[in-house]
Amino acid sequence: MAFNDTVMILANSPRNEGKLEGASHTGTMGVPGEGRYIRIHLIVEAGTIKAASFESNGCPASIASASLVCQLVCGKPVENARQIGGKDVIVILRGLPEGKAPMADMAVSALNEALETPVPQD
Repeated sequence: MAFNDTVMILANSPRNEGKLEGASHTGTMGVPGEGRYIRIHLIVEAGTIKAASFESNGCPASIASASLVCQLVCGKPVENARQIGGKDVIVILRGLPEGKAPMADMAVSALNEALETPVPQD
């Protein structure tokens, strides 16, 4: 199972990786500590995603998918972000090996959960 250059570049040098200080929204798919997971953090202001980051313990496909999703939504209106699908991620990544497409869906699902899940403010 070989990953293409686009996936490997994002997996080896992911953008927007780590916790996001001041995140207003967070969504997680999977269970941290119990297998693969992707967590997306967002800063949303006035209906626009100002910043996005991710955490993941998965394979190159999950890291690349989460990194790409964060890149795609930064600076975009929330409504535009809701339009991104797993197939879009796979096309932009120039494909994923057989059995790895669910990682793109997982990243998009974490994004959609984040869009619906404001972080409680103190």
